[in-house]
Amino acid sequence: MPLSPDLLLAFALFALVTSITPGPNNTMLLASGVNFGFRRSIAHILGISCGFFVLVLAVGLGLGAVFEAYPLLYGVLRYVGAAYLLYLAWKIARSGPLSDEQQGRGRPLGYWGAAAFQWVNPKAWVMAVGAISTYTPLQGYFTNVLVIAAVFALINAPTVSLWAACGSLLRNVLRNPRWLRLFNLGMAGLLVLSLVPLLVESLC
Repeated sequence: MPLSPDLLLAFALFALVTSITPGPNNTMLLASGVNFGFRRSIAHILGISCGFFVLVLAVGLGLGAVFEAYPLLYGVLRYVGAAYLLYLAWKIARSGPLSDEQQGRGRPLGYWGAAAFQWVNPKAWVMAVGAISTYTPLQGYFTNVLVIAAVFALINAPTVSLWAACGSLLRNVLRNPRWLRLFNLGMAGLLVLSLVPLLVESLC
């Protein structure tokens, strides 16, 4: 049985809210928009949406059950993700103003890097598990998983694009090297703060 219109609408709202609210992906896209502009961040945007689509499919088709059976494996993945987030925060914090020549050579996170990052992104896992466990009816399960993953990707792409667009608009404001450095330090700090829930959960 396909998703009912009411359930699909509720899920679309869930997808919109979780996609547009702050998190590692959106923080990185905001920083990418500032440092590289919107056009050069498009591959990053597409990588997020496609990578997340595959992640939702994988969770829906059984990966979530594997992690339930082997929680240690899930824990290892989460801490690898946390370490990678800290590395990305360090790279953003060290970013400085680029000369015209450097802007041509500077490289934002690409398609494959952004797609792979979804597998170690704590917020992406929460979103994927929440979507499958809450909004996917058991009857016609396989088809419903495909619909959930596709709708999530379709909503995710334009909403995360807004963060890169906002970053691009801020480029003129942040031409001053001091303000750009402060912005990048702030973005790095937000990435580190996004790990707080993981730390709190680990201590409980």
